[in-house]
Amino acid sequence: MTIADDAPLAPVVDEEEAARARRDRINRIAKWTLPSLVMVFSILAWHLYVTINDIPHYILPGPMLVAQSIIDDWGLLWPAMLTTTRLTVLALLFAILGGVALAVAFTQSRWAEMSFFPYAVILQVTPVVAIAPLLQIYVESAFLAALLCAWIVAFFPILSNTTIGLKSADHNLEDLFTIYGATRWQRLRYLAAPSALPYFLGGLKIAGGLALIGAVVAEFVIGRAGTGLGLASTLLEASYRFNFGRLYAALILISTMGIVIFAITSLISHLALRKWHESALNRDT
Repeated sequence: MTIADDAPLAPVVDEEEAARARRDRINRIAKWTLPSLVMVFSILAWHLYVTINDIPHYILPGPMLVAQSIIDDWGLLWPAMLTTTRLTVLALLFAILGGVALAVAFTQSRWAEMSFFPYAVILQVTPVVAIAPLLQIYVESAFLAALLCAWIVAFFPILSNTTIGLKSADHNLEDLFTIYGATRWQRLRYLAAPSALPYFLGGLKIAGGLALIGAVVAEFVIGRAGTGLGLASTLLEASYRFNFGRLYAALILISTMGIVIFAITSLISHLALRKWHESALNRDT
């Protein structure tokens, strides 16, 4: 085949690239537009349902009442949200530190894994609702007790995923490191850690949401004593007072916090993996 025979293929290739570019552009727009439309129509349906059926506000407040409650009660909701955020972030940070450190210890010592991993499983499967009252009795600070509850919930996904990741290094590469006489530190830094990173980031996404759930559950249980910890305690108090506008406002803020946490952890995962890992590479179909 001569160069002249190849020439007619160029317009076809250009058309395919243009079509692919159009599809990518449409997908990017739809990625944000479709969820926004669903939210708008859901809020509109909520408003119409409450208005048409004349639902009392103490049964189901309308979206306008909830929005007004967020504005009017912002002086109360903002400090509560900061407290819940602080609980969640600290619990997640301690879960990362403890989970990663213990996962490294498990992969470096089989005896350590056999000794302590069953107790990590026990912490995971024990309901935090059952643990929170005990911590409230033995821990003087209500905030610290709630922090321990949130940490317990968020800890296991980090530990489990990181342990699996550290054990998932390619055996051929392990043999290569053995041939070159690599030390344990070199194996951990240059082989095991990169292999474990996608697993750790997957566990981080799960642990971020669980840290918030643990904080909310702890606030529900410990907040019954009048400690007034955060958004969950505010929600509980609003339910006692039949202030359903404030109740829904606190619930929406908790959900918003969960969305923000997931978005941040997803962004971290994308930035860390986008240039080399198959799960984050953007390949043309």
